[in-house]
Amino acid sequence: MSVVKSPLSDQDRKIVGDALQGALVDLVDLSLVAKQVHWNVVGPRFRSVHLQLDEVVSSARVHTDTVAERASALGIAPDGRAETVAKTSGIDAIGGGWTKDTEAVRTLVEALGAVIIRMRERIRATAEPDPVTQDILIGLTGDLEKHHWMFQAENA
Repeated sequence: MSVVKSPLSDQDRKIVGDALQGALVDLVDLSLVAKQVHWNVVGPRFRSVHLQLDEVVSSARVHTDTVAERASALGIAPDGRAETVAKTSGIDAIGGGWTKDTEAVRTLVEALGAVIIRMRERIRATAEPDPVTQDILIGLTGDLEKHHWMFQAENA
């Protein structure tokens, strides 16, 4: 049941809904991974990596809300429940405990890279059915790519 009438056809709504749901899940998981690493990072570059991780968390959370609200505006119920995120995220699971600063950077480079690849697929998928959603995905992918670059530069 949808309480909001979508301007999209059923077929386009399915394509866009899948893209938005996937983006939502990846962004929720990215924020959780970055925060987990943020709490546990240690090493000589602790402070700079610790602060950089919080920037990723903030960015992911802002984009999460934008994506979820876009889905809602199209009559698609967003699902950011822990169970859904755990089952469908494209980010590899991370270990617990203290994380050396170099490992923290590597973890974020990999997580961001995985999300970016999936976002670019969603950008392509939404080009025709919904350029508005595509625009949102393009903007957030640009932000993620900036974080990806900055973390890669940490270990250059």
